[in-house]
Amino acid sequence: MNEEFGDGFEEHELTKIYDRDIVRRLIAYVRPYLKWVAGGICLTLMGEFARNFTPLIAKHAIDAYFETGALKGLDVVGVFLAMRWLVIAYFGLLVLDLSSSFLREYVMQLMGQKIMRDMRVQIFSHVHRLHAQYFDQTAVGRLMTRVMNDVAALNELFASGIVGSLGSIIGLITIVTMMFLVNWQLALVTLCVLPIIAVATFAFQIISRKAYREWRRQLSRLNAFTNERITGLTTVQLFNQEENTNKRFLGINDQYLIAAFRAVTAMAMFGPLIEFAGGLSTAVIIWYGGGEVIQSRATVGELFAFLVWGQRFFWPLRDLAAQYNTLLIAMASSERIFTVLDTKPLVTDAVGAKTLTSFESEIEFREVWFAYSGDDYVIKGLSLKINKGEKVAVVGATGSGKTTLTNLLCRFYDIQKGAVLVDGHDVRDLKVEDLRRRIAIVQQNVFLFSGSVRENIRLGSREITDEQVEIAARYVQADRFIQSLPAKYEGEVKEGGSTFSVGEKQLIAFARAVAFDPDILILDEATSSIDTETEILIQEGLKRLLEGRTSIIIAHRLSTIQDADKIVVMHKGEIREVGTHAELLQKRGIYYRLYQLQYKGQELQRPSEGI
Repeated sequence: MNEEFGDGFEEHELTKIYDRDIVRRLIAYVRPYLKWVAGGICLTLMGEFARNFTPLIAKHAIDAYFETGALKGLDVVGVFLAMRWLVIAYFGLLVLDLSSSFLREYVMQLMGQKIMRDMRVQIFSHVHRLHAQYFDQTAVGRLMTRVMNDVAALNELFASGIVGSLGSIIGLITIVTMMFLVNWQLALVTLCVLPIIAVATFAFQIISRKAYREWRRQLSRLNAFTNERITGLTTVQLFNQEENTNKRFLGINDQYLIAAFRAVTAMAMFGPLIEFAGGLSTAVIIWYGGGEVIQSRATVGELFAFLVWGQRFFWPLRDLAAQYNTLLIAMASSERIFTVLDTKPLVTDAVGAKTLTSFESEIEFREVWFAYSGDDYVIKGLSLKINKGEKVAVVGATGSGKTTLTNLLCRFYDIQKGAVLVDGHDVRDLKVEDLRRRIAIVQQNVFLFSGSVRENIRLGSREITDEQVEIAARYVQADRFIQSLPAKYEGEVKEGGSTFSVGEKQLIAFARAVAFDPDILILDEATSSIDTETEILIQEGLKRLLEGRTSIIIAHRLSTIQDADKIVVMHKGEIREVGTHAELLQKRGIYYRLYQLQYKGQELQRPSEGI
């Protein structure tokens, strides 16, 4: 692998080539559709019988009518009348073969689509339950590959691989059985090419296993890189990095091309070998069978039937090779799908978790220690109490742990030591859904979903009426710009809210918070990107929003928190100062220096404790 592209888009190498547990788990998705599978098998049996019985009819026609001269002197009509039952039976079998093949393909493809639907729902639902740390470490493009590409790769396995493989095996058994019933000596000679097929199959397995798995790995890597660069396209363009990004994409794309070429080459090697074996088998039948006919130990009808069976014998072998190819792709894809599904959420409800119906008294951080990784603690022995109805501001330098504090309260992460308490209950002992229902967060970077303004405020909640949505918007002054939209509350929101300004998106986020009526409100740099005019516009709405609610306000702009009941100053994961705006200015500590830097531009010496 080119080291130049080892930039976070690599995936872990999967160690198992074939795993019975994976096959067992794949079969579990088929169980709800066993009747469909049974129908597909019945249709397969009918088709294989019809297809492989026709050479017997042809053999009987040749031996009974042509070799005996029974049709001599008859015109076309006479020949048809003499052989009418054989002709009718022959065409009847052809129709049966055609109709059963069509119905089997239709039923199996429909079943495959239904299973893909079930798998996508399962993966999508599972991803929603995973902990925040998983998404810190996993590229979005990689997850998209799981949900879309890898699941789609399994469709062929479910749609044709399972029943198709069984049909191919049934076809082989049917042909071999008929061969031995008609002429066992000629059957043995026909099958003498099987060792060539065995060697080719073994070689194909060795070469193709790793090739197909690497192909899927490189596809996931390509998707992850593409998703990230398209998402950050504005940044790429702003810093004139289009050419550099294209070069990196070219390198990753070349790696994908190489992997795809190796996989395709493996399949291309196997096909000609099967064709060669089929041609060799035909030559052997003509050579040996022709000699048997000349010596009257076999009939012309038998020779004809064996030529047909000899060719058809390799049809299911080719199908099995293609289905093995399908199995390789499915195994590589299913390994990655089950890697996601087997990822256990680190944040789950404890056994006997308590219900939190409302927030009654206080929030407490008691000697909390937390690290995102290993022992690199970003919160160190922090203790803090926030009473109900209190407006608490948290300030500090970037990386001081402000946002981490609120993430721990919402239980996006679990702490290593100490306790985060709500109404005296450890959040790890509360139901996660109940805890988060009591909390709303308005972040600096607001995400809007494609849809309407109304749906972005209520986020699909059936409990929030249209009237409540509009009341919430008026509360935070969002109604002013919403009413100016051509379709007002039904106005279209494009992906990510790209057609709205930063301020407008944050106003929608405020309305969203009001609509859900939380007990605890967290504002994480919520007004940092709003211009002064917009900020003045929402101040009255914010006062209403914060009234009677417990609020935690994370801010760099100290002008937004001067009326807070309590200001907490953090530095390197620890609380250094606590007090009101006036009290902290009087202390002339870290907060005082931050205030001076923002409003007076004074050149100050760095304090001994450091900022």
